[in-house]
Amino acid sequence: MHAAGLFDPAAIIQGSGGWGLLVVCGIIFVETGLLIGFLLPGDTLLFFTGVLTFAGVIDVPLLVVVVAACLAAVAGDQLGYIIGHRLGPSVFERKQAGLISQATLERTNGFFERYGAATVMIARFVAVVRTVAPVAAGASRMHYARFLSYNVMGGVLWCVLLILAGFFLGQIPGVADFVSQYIDLVLMGIVGISVLLIVISAIRARRQARG
Repeated sequence: MHAAGLFDPAAIIQGSGGWGLLVVCGIIFVETGLLIGFLLPGDTLLFFTGVLTFAGVIDVPLLVVVVAACLAAVAGDQLGYIIGHRLGPSVFERKQAGLISQATLERTNGFFERYGAATVMIARFVAVVRTVAPVAAGASRMHYARFLSYNVMGGVLWCVLLILAGFFLGQIPGVADFVSQYIDLVLMGIVGISVLLIVISAIRARRQARG
């Protein structure tokens, strides 16, 4: 694979030949499980996985592709949680600014306090945040069962939505290229709707508690 195509999702998959699905799963695992993974193009990679599955470049049934990607995403977050739980806040204490810093941990914990464990699910749709969130969840000692449930829901939802979007939109000439250019805006919309639903649920819960 040429260096120029290192962060080009279509080039990554096409350049991997018969190993395409395995490479996709490896990248998804690293992006969600290791703190260096924020450099990888997870969203667009999943989208083009769907497009190229339809095109036959990934010569594997769609169901197998979706299940494999979901397993990789869930396993990646599990690794991130373990790293955060074992190493604790020390992972973020090396510097006061930047992605891997105490400030990052504090901001992420603020999201946990505001939105609860659902932050783990929402984080799936936000680049960089999905890499940091599971580690921060482990470092802040989030209850494991709650983390696992939202991890599975978020991982499955993220993979299914993006892969199926690529698979079906890839059948329409020109649409796949258009969506790939604006996929970040689409995901921001999904996150916005998710946060709105959580806020509405929290407001209702408070009203019921007061009543």
